[in-house]
Order: sequence, then structure tokens, then C-alpha cells
Amino acid sequence: MPPPPGFRAPAAAPLNVDHTGRPIRRRGLMLVLSSPSGAGKSTISRALLADDPDLRLSVSVTTRPPRAGEVDGRDYHFIAPERYHEMVARDELLEHARVFDNYYGTPRRAVEDELAAGRDVLFDIDWQGTQQLADRLPRDLVRVFILPPSKGELERRLRARAQDPDDVVARRMAKAADEMSHWAEYDYIVVNTDIDAAIARVRAILTAERLRRDRQPGLADFVNAMRDEG
Repeated sequence: MPPPPGFRAPAAAPLNVDHTGRPIRRRGLMLVLSSPSGAGKSTISRALLADDPDLRLSVSVTTRPPRAGEVDGRDYHFIAPERYHEMVARDELLEHARVFDNYYGTPRRAVEDELAAGRDVLFDIDWQGTQQLADRLPRDLVRVFILPPSKGELERRLRARAQDPDDVVARRMAKAADEMSHWAEYDYIVVNTDIDAAIARVRAILTAERLRRDRQPGLADFVNAMRDEG
């Protein structure tokens, strides 16, 4: 994802390092951003990815056709319905769901490889997918829900994008109430009144979660080596 227009990237979120400047070994985490369509999660995602080399975007599979400007393998893996159902049957997806008239899912292998390598994976998925990730890999999951400041502002943002016809906007608004009802299932809630402030808050969440003791298996060796010095 390219950064949003006018975005200026600050320094990447810090990690713990040893005396040589090398990061202490850690396991990656899964950072989920969910929100009603138009609340800002895609803009926040682009900003995080633009300045953080340790953060990767989870690229979902989908059976819907590409939209203008979308690239296969970057925005989504666009696949046939037959291939999608085959992946579900073979347990190759960490989560999967039907959204409107199309199917979406997260390939398992790519995510597990990133986590094992100490890199974090960013997800732009809904509450259904988040629940499935919580069932599969609960210790690796950090859940953030982005709320709009009001329902009226959400509709204004959807119409300002000029991407969807009126009937699709109406469907998205109808779905928003159900999506927002799941806010209490998330670890953190960010109200996106100001996009720069919302980006900063999500970045702070990511930094704090990276520093959790149980995400840093290399700390034991690091501390023991210091205790054995001299």
C-alpha cells in the first residue's frame, strides 16, 4: 500500500537491541485493524507500513474481481471460487469469510513464516476474521477497532471517496451498525476524529505490544549473558 497523500514518516517504532545494536530475538505479532468501511483503517494501515520495515501486510485471497488500480499479489491474491474452496478444505487459511457476494481469506503459511522470523503482520479484516484468528493464534494477536466520530461522518467519508454507487454506500452503512456492535471484542479502541492522531495512537499500541516480555524469547539469553559478565 502506498502512504496517504502528504504523509511524512517518522522513525520506525523501536525494538530492544543488545550492545551491538542488533535486535533481541523476538516472535512477531499479528496486528488486526478492523472498522466499518470508511472509518480510516486503510489509511492508518498505509501510514504504518510506509515507515516500518518490521511490519508486513497480510495479503488475503479473494474471489472478487480486481478494482481499478489493484495489483494481484500486492492488494489481494485474486483467485477462482474453486481454488478458494480447495484452500478451505485443506486448512490452508487462518481465517475466511463471505463478505457481501465474495469470499476472502488469509493464507496460513505466509503468516506463520513471518511470525517465526520475528516480523509483525498487519491485517485489515472484519470481526469475523478476527474471531477466527483468536481461535487459531490467540497469543500472537493484537486487536484494534477503529471507530468513526459519528454515523453521519462515516457516511460523509464513504460518499467523499466516490468509489461506490449509492446502493453500495447504503449497504455499507447498514452493515456498519452490526460491525460496530463488536467493538468490545477488541483489545484497543481508537476513535478516528483526526487521522494523524489515530495513526499515532495505533503506532503507540504496536510499540508497546512489541515490548511485551512474552514476545521476546531472546531476553532470557540477553539477561543471562549480562549476569555472567566479569
